[in-house]
Amino acid sequence: MRRRRPIARSIARALPFYYHGGGLSYLILILVSIALMAISALRPQVFDSARENAADLFAPALSAISQPIQRATMFVRDVSGLAGMQAENARLTQENERLRQWYQTAMLLDSENKALRDLLNVKVEPENTFVTARILGDAGNTYVKSLLVDAGKNDGVEKGQAVMSGEGLIGRIVEGGDQSARVLLLTDMNSRVPVVVEDTLQHAVMAGTNEDKPQLIHLPQDSEIMDGARLVTSGHGGVFPPGIPVGRVTINKEGIRTVESFADISRLMYVRVVKKSDDPNLRRAIEP
Repeated sequence: MRRRRPIARSIARALPFYYHGGGLSYLILILVSIALMAISALRPQVFDSARENAADLFAPALSAISQPIQRATMFVRDVSGLAGMQAENARLTQENERLRQWYQTAMLLDSENKALRDLLNVKVEPENTFVTARILGDAGNTYVKSLLVDAGKNDGVEKGQAVMSGEGLIGRIVEGGDQSARVLLLTDMNSRVPVVVEDTLQHAVMAGTNEDKPQLIHLPQDSEIMDGARLVTSGHGGVFPPGIPVGRVTINKEGIRTVESFADISRLMYVRVVKKSDDPNLRRAIEP
């Protein structure tokens, strides 16, 4: 019995505090919270206006508090962007230095090439000039694969001149008026273009077949032209200047080598006509 008296006394002392002190306030707060939760669950619209008013009331304060954070974020972003710009500037500086080195190398090689040409008395090929012409449409029924362009003799366009797009060769001039000209396309069956494989320097003739892809003919018996080989004009015959991109070799199941042209004629709007040199001595050097 002696051990129970202290416990009873402590409980007796705590009850007045619970009912007359902090315990009573806790009880009231719990009851109010339960009431608010019940009202919020049963009629949530009652607190909508209160939340809106509270948001409007604290919006200026929240804005003032968030401004330093936003400024810090913008500062970090600017610093990061500046660091990126500095890295890009350093990269461009290095690339510019490499380009300067290549430029000096190219100038040296050009000087050596010129000295060798002078030593061997090699004839210099004439510089090509161009006439830009707009495609007017199909030229007619005489040639199945041909185009009509709005440039003629008045613009310096003559029969036999090569015609190309930005990607490569598309044909040659076969008829020329004063203000228009007819272009015979590479795919026409009357087209013949001397070409050379860019890597192996093996020569061939590209012949049109009125199909989408011309065919390679006059190949040596031991020809080893691979699929995907790049072709350019060889300059033989003097009609087409050497080095104009033509297309890539494709080999079908029968082993026939055809050429996929670099230029997509169906999407062309403008072409360039390669003018021949005005120097008669140079023209005789490249003409057949």
